[in-house]
Amino acid sequence: MPAFFLTVLILNALFFVFYGVQSLVSKWMIAEFKRFGLNDAQRKVTGVLQLLGAGGLFLGISYPPAGALAAAGFSVMMLVAFLVRLSIKDSVLLSLPSLVFLFINLYLTAGFLAALR
Repeated sequence: MPAFFLTVLILNALFFVFYGVQSLVSKWMIAEFKRFGLNDAQRKVTGVLQLLGAGGLFLGISYPPAGALAAAGFSVMMLVAFLVRLSIKDSVLLSLPSLVFLFINLYLTAGFLAALR
């Protein structure tokens, strides 16, 4: 794997580990999910999926199908996050991180799929 791809992958996975844990335990994230109109079960599922997806990204270093699945899943998650932010009328600035991570994960998905050929 190219160094740039690997760096993006690791930073992205660490981001999702951080936010996965935060989704499960942070009072601020609990309040954010309520503001998004999502319940505690949805918050907990999101946090667990973020942790599992981060693991899938790390696993993708040695087993690209797992990385492709994890990155594709994060792409979908970030698209939904962006749409939720738009639906609650968040500013473009508040919505931008989900859009950036959507494109990062699309890049990773493409890279993992290319590694499968």
